[in-house]
Amino acid sequence: MKAFMDKDFLLETETARHLYHDYASKQPLADYHCHLNPQEIYEDRRFNNLAEVWLGGQNPDGSFAGDHYKWRLMRSNGVEECYITGNKPAFERFMKLVEALEMAIGNPMYHWCHLELQQFFGIYEPLTTESAQRIWDRCNDLLQNDPNMTARGLIRKANVDMIGTTDDPIDSLQWHGKIATDGTISCKVCPSYRPDKAVNIHKAGWKEYMCALAASVGKASLATMADVLDALTERLEYFHARGCKASDHGLDYVPYQDYSVQQADAVYQKALAGQALTTEEIEGYQTVILRHLGKHYHRLDIAMQLHYSCLRNNNQRIFKLQGPDTGVDAIAQNTCGGNISRLLSDLDEAGCCPKTILYSLNPADNAQLGTLIGCFQDSSIPGKIQHGSAWWFNDNKTGMEEQMRSLGNLGLLGNFVGMLTDSRSFLSYARHDYFRRILCNLIGNWVENGEYPNIDASLKRIVEGISFNNAKRYFGL
Repeated sequence: MKAFMDKDFLLETETARHLYHDYASKQPLADYHCHLNPQEIYEDRRFNNLAEVWLGGQNPDGSFAGDHYKWRLMRSNGVEECYITGNKPAFERFMKLVEALEMAIGNPMYHWCHLELQQFFGIYEPLTTESAQRIWDRCNDLLQNDPNMTARGLIRKANVDMIGTTDDPIDSLQWHGKIATDGTISCKVCPSYRPDKAVNIHKAGWKEYMCALAASVGKASLATMADVLDALTERLEYFHARGCKASDHGLDYVPYQDYSVQQADAVYQKALAGQALTTEEIEGYQTVILRHLGKHYHRLDIAMQLHYSCLRNNNQRIFKLQGPDTGVDAIAQNTCGGNISRLLSDLDEAGCCPKTILYSLNPADNAQLGTLIGCFQDSSIPGKIQHGSAWWFNDNKTGMEEQMRSLGNLGLLGNFVGMLTDSRSFLSYARHDYFRRILCNLIGNWVENGEYPNIDASLKRIVEGISFNNAKRYFGL
């Protein structure tokens, strides 16, 4: 029997162990898409206890900010909401999570939590209801007293070279500005442009948001579609001047209607007037924005990330209480591959196709994405169009292996830009380690099975590339 999560965790062969220990584990991290708060990085936040780090805490408006992966796990164990996103004592909340984790055999959260305990706290024993008190005490002592256990210290411990936060176009980016001028922060913290609220013309709050977008560019209102596009471009250039390396679009599905700006303006006027829109009109408006921004992403060398196929906010009771991203989302089934193709083809034909990373939450789309990305590669950079890392419900051992096998079968795995946390937690960098172990094990098995030669220089280049160097090149770090 193998030891529980020892130094060779998930590494089944000698080749895998060599690739991980000698190459992958030594690389810095490029966490090019996450949801960390840049204010907490600048202010070097110190956490009071492990529950605060793992489960989050209450915001001034009464809502909770934290790790919805863990919230979902606790709900699945029948935990009352007051322990998850309520004001129960911190240790009681922690114990409810521990009880749920003991049932989480086969769930990546079990491994992530233990990797976090190992990497950041030096704790290697399993977390159980019996060990919980001493682990709680040990972690809290470090969090409260160790000078290296603040937000910045955790980033340094994880050897993070770059962080790509997720930011609204109207954000002032004041904290990014403060970070950029603080010589004590060695990690690059780059804003990422997330214009979902402007794109989602059919969702609540859109009209109010357009007023805020207008104010961000010094206007009383955005009277026409041309004004909207100009405002989005102005804000994108503002982001670019402050180090933006990527955009991110969180879409239910990727739309496409061959609308002109004039047609989109007619839709825009209807929406401003409060009139109902057809699905075609919504998609036409969205397509015009995506095409417009895609051209400017290309001009500014900003990567375009498209996340799609999420069925969001399924539990309306929890959504109404807690808002979005609180653990009540699921995988959707969409057939939008043709729309992605038409969008990229339009941009390519105009000579303006940006670097693009495609993520579907539905693993059934892996082969489609693997073939689709090969249609739009060019000589500007290896792997210009990427099949993004296994995302959200797929960032487990099975999902990561399936995504990388598919990419290996249908494209060039060696040019893959690798893992990202997509997380709100400063401890989530352990997920990069989890990914690297799975990567090295997959490649190690291929080598030991005679499917790829045991040429160390080639394997080193591939493993170090996927771990960090490809992202470094792709995002111009």
